[in-house]
Amino acid sequence: MNMKNFKLTAFVNLYGLLKIPLVLFVNPRVIESTAQRFVLKIPLNYRTKNHLNSMYFGALGIGAELSIAAAAVVAISESKQKIDFIFKDFSGQYIKRADGDVHFICDEIEAVRGLIEESKTNPARLERKMKGYAVVPKSNPTEPVMTYELTMSVRNRSIKS
Repeated sequence: MNMKNFKLTAFVNLYGLLKIPLVLFVNPRVIESTAQRFVLKIPLNYRTKNHLNSMYFGALGIGAELSIAAAAVVAISESKQKIDFIFKDFSGQYIKRADGDVHFICDEIEAVRGLIEESKTNPARLERKMKGYAVVPKSNPTEPVMTYELTMSVRNRSIKS
């Protein structure tokens, strides 16, 4: 793990500790973070597996959300403004059993950052659908075990409407 990913992992875990403690329970790790892509790993272990030894539905949901939310949290932190976000809806298609560590991949980081950027000057609530997918690298690093779509809703509290 390079230093940038290590720092982002610490940031995600600190944010989880302060805001959403359940995030810490699944032990997320940042694998890749670029201007276009974010990859987050959640290990398959006692905490995250179900009775069939595959990743539990709730852990998959946390990973899907975090693969998009982590980029938003970083962009908001950099903006130095009071911008809130929440996910309005969630849609997931479970294609195969996730029987190993799962990588959650969002290739729409530019759209996430663009939404945060737009909210810097717009007091209205803004929404945008974001997509991602999950793979189990030990089984097949290119075949999705899950696809997902979340609608991110953003509002800048720094601007009076």
